[in-house]
Amino acid sequence: MNYLDRNEFNFEPSERVKEAFRNFDISNFCFYTRIYDRGKKSILSEYLSGLYGIDEKQVLLGYGAEDLLKMAIHFFLTDGDNKTMLIPKFSWWYYKSIASEVGGETIQYPVYETEDTFRYDMDELLAMIADVNPRILLIASPNNPTGNGLTAREMARIMENVPEKTIVVVDEAYASFTGSDTGYIKELVEKHPNMIVCRTFSKFYGLPGLRLGFGFTGQSELMERFSRYANKYLGYDRLSEEMGIAALESEDHYRKIAGVMDEARRMYTEEIGALRGFKVYRSVANFILIKYPIELKPALQAEFAGEDYKVKFMDEPDLNTHMRITLGRREQNRTVADVILRIAKQAGL
Repeated sequence: MNYLDRNEFNFEPSERVKEAFRNFDISNFCFYTRIYDRGKKSILSEYLSGLYGIDEKQVLLGYGAEDLLKMAIHFFLTDGDNKTMLIPKFSWWYYKSIASEVGGETIQYPVYETEDTFRYDMDELLAMIADVNPRILLIASPNNPTGNGLTAREMARIMENVPEKTIVVVDEAYASFTGSDTGYIKELVEKHPNMIVCRTFSKFYGLPGLRLGFGFTGQSELMERFSRYANKYLGYDRLSEEMGIAALESEDHYRKIAGVMDEARRMYTEEIGALRGFKVYRSVANFILIKYPIELKPALQAEFAGEDYKVKFMDEPDLNTHMRITLGRREQNRTVADVILRIAKQAGL
């Protein structure tokens, strides 16, 4: 079965990652990762600190990005009486779920469809923040399932207009697909003490089974308290940390894979976007969202099943005529496009 419904990785890890696993010294399990003599939390947090140019005290590690999101939302929604969190209208179900675990209330802010993508209305969002006074503003960039992202300038505008009492949690699980420039993170977290940025090894680096996420916080007494709550005092998992570093050192390998995904985006846009009743949305993540004539859903589902392929048929309000497709290997992308073209042709589109 080809799973193109989960936004998982359909490629090979880099040779450096494979070597890190093959050559791992099992005796390292006899020691914590914490580097006592230099007061460092772990080899990975130290590496991330150098890579991003951010103080290691501001580095977070977690059991995937969702672990960091959960810790942040639980911590800040129980720190005081304000239990309100703003989330995008079209977004990952997990956000609402983890807020509800601590009695939090989630309110959706609009995400608007434009000609070929989705977007946040900055003026409306900022007005809503002033009106609602949320404890947490959650931003997903790129957003799942719509695939739209914010520029560094747009992110800066939000941060400059959000009061410090509102904690801004940015889910950047898919952000590495937009490019390798991460300097804006250092600028933002150094300037804004109320910011947390979460990233992961699950998407761009294709290691969801490793369960390893990382992030960065702003600088404040409150964030120091959160870091003590979230960070493992004795570091993380020795094997995971070494493989994480190996992945970070394999940028060229993963950029080539991102290039294959760029090819797929163009193919879907040119071939599927030309079909009557279909619409392909611009995406900066490892998936693409396609609107299709709803009457074709049974035929599409049957044809994909016959090919042993799974794609995500959306059922959320206002997105129930859309399918989200993970960008995979060239042959997988070609098969998916051919299935859609075949069904469209049968329908006379």
